[in-house]
Amino acid sequence: MRKIEREMNKAIAQRKSWRLNNTSVYYEEGNEISRVYLFGNLIAEIGNNFVKLYDGGRRSMTTKSRLNSILRENGIGNEVVFQKDRVWFISYDNKTEEFVSGMTI
Repeated sequence: MRKIEREMNKAIAQRKSWRLNNTSVYYEEGNEISRVYLFGNLIAEIGNNFVKLYDGGRRSMTTKSRLNSILRENGIGNEVVFQKDRVWFISYDNKTEEFVSGMTI
């Protein structure tokens, strides 16, 4: 895991806002939701009982890396976003389906 991803996950766990280079976390205290942005585009929302994933309009290696880092720390377990033949997929609960921006885990 990259240093920036470790710091991103630390901010999510500590429920605080944080920013470094192209990645930022904004914590909404009233709703207890952390929103993660990459290049100013929303890529994830993390709440007490959910993780909502977005592609941020850019299905890039960096976006996948950030999403997978978030899933490792905040997911149910063993979820992974991957690409095959230019199509994004997500694997979780022993099943694989096409990734849809806005899906909730």
